[in-house]
Parts: sequence; structure tokens; C-alpha cells
Amino acid sequence: MPAADWMAEHHAYLRLMLYLAGDGEGRFDVVHNNSLHHLPVAMAPSLRLPVVTTLHTPPTPWLESAVQAQDHCTVTFTAVSAHTAEAWRADVPAARIIRNGINTARWPVSPGGDHLVWSGRIVPEKGPHLAAEAAHSAGRTLRIAGPIGDRRYFTEYVEPLLGGGVEYVGHLARRELARLVGGAAAALVTPCWDEPYGLVVAEALSCGTPVCGFDRGALAEIVTPDCGRLAPAGDVSALAALISETAALDRGATRRRAEDFCSLDAMTDRYTGLYEELVG
Repeated sequence: MPAADWMAEHHAYLRLMLYLAGDGEGRFDVVHNNSLHHLPVAMAPSLRLPVVTTLHTPPTPWLESAVQAQDHCTVTFTAVSAHTAEAWRADVPAARIIRNGINTARWPVSPGGDHLVWSGRIVPEKGPHLAAEAAHSAGRTLRIAGPIGDRRYFTEYVEPLLGGGVEYVGHLARRELARLVGGAAAALVTPCWDEPYGLVVAEALSCGTPVCGFDRGALAEIVTPDCGRLAPAGDVSALAALISETAALDRGATRRRAEDFCSLDAMTDRYTGLYEELVG
């Protein structure tokens, strides 16, 4: 039998979709599904109201199956980046691109400082050890912040690089993290997988902190020459060489990129436009 947690999630989505197809039908205009579960997509034909599903990740087998099992999938799909839309193209050829947005008021622009910052979950696919190597190579101080999602990885790959200007400051509350990111000269973003979007990029830009990162996944859609620099994926030497150039970028232009491209307002405007189109 499947695990208890899997069954509990399955029953929760099943109850929800049956409710929306029955007693809840007249209460809503649109259903917007942000989950990775297969049932909202598989059961969408049972609803008489439009269903929007946002693709936040690369293709996953259960969700692919829910799309493939239908001769004509009635769901309207959006994707958080052009990269993610392309990854899904075989099964979802017409996903609309509506990028994730952040509340820029919660990530206020700051004057910056001398240190570099890396933020996010400390797991192998995020590559904080590569940020530490780049900081050491460039002779810059680096502060690493985030929850340790993989203790073995942290112990074997990150911890040995601490010291000499590289410091792990822990898992910070959002306000503390915003102060840390805003006080940095540049944010290092070092994905070791194809990031579907990259919220840490948007958060840094909102603080006026330019981004120096690897060109993987959707980062090139967010980072422009006005607000950051991108090195070839996995090339620590190239990343280190770009740090000083990145830190010299205009922080006002960096903040404007966040406001125009990845703000909460920009995202919600696009979604409400889509909802109005679907119910019109």
C-alpha cells in the first residue's frame, strides 16, 4: 500500500475536486491549481469552470500522466519561466509564461556593502560550496544563509570551506535575510540544476543587490546586463572573475528590474488578466 502521507494527500485532493464538481460549483469563477498533484489536472474535465495550472517544476511522472491520459486536456497551463515552458512542451505545447513575483516592499532597496551573500536551501542542487570557492578565489567575504536541507552535504562540502572570510550565518527570518541581502555588494547564485525560476534572484534584485550567477535554467530570463552577470554553468573561476564587475552595477537599475519584471504586482496583473479572459 502507498505510504499514509501519500494517501492522506490523495484523499484531500480527491475530496476537493469532488466538491468543486458538485456543491462548490457555483461559488467560484476559476480554479487556480499551484500544486504538483495529478488529480486537479486529471479531474479538471469534471468541472464546469475553468482550471488554471501553473507549472513550477520540470516535468514529473504523475503530472505528465494526468495530461497524457486525456485526448483533450481542458486545463489552461501557465509556466513560471520560458525555460519551464520549454521543458513541458512535449505534453503542454501552449503554456503561457507568467513569472513568479515577490512583494518588493518586503525586500526593500538598500545601499549595499562589502560582503557577498548566498541565500537558499543548503542542498547539493543549489551549490553553495561553489559560491564559497568563488569567494575564496576572488578574495571576498561571503555570508551564507539558509536552512540546512542536507546535513551530510553541508558537513562534507560546505563546512570545510568556512573561515577565511566565508561564514554560515544560519537560517534567518525574512526581515533579517532582507537586511543581509540588501547589505551585500552582490548575491552569488550557483545552481547545479536547471532552476525553473529562481526566487532568490528576484529577492536580491528587489534589494538593489546585483546578481552574479551561473547561466542555468531560467536565470538568464531574469538577469540582464543592467542587474547582473552570468558565468557558464559550473565555472567557478569565471564566476569569481565576474564578482567585482557585478558589484559595480547600479543598484537603482537593479531595483527597477525587480519592480518591472518580477514584482508581485506584475505577476498578479498577468494572472487577473488571464482569469478575466477565461470567464469573459
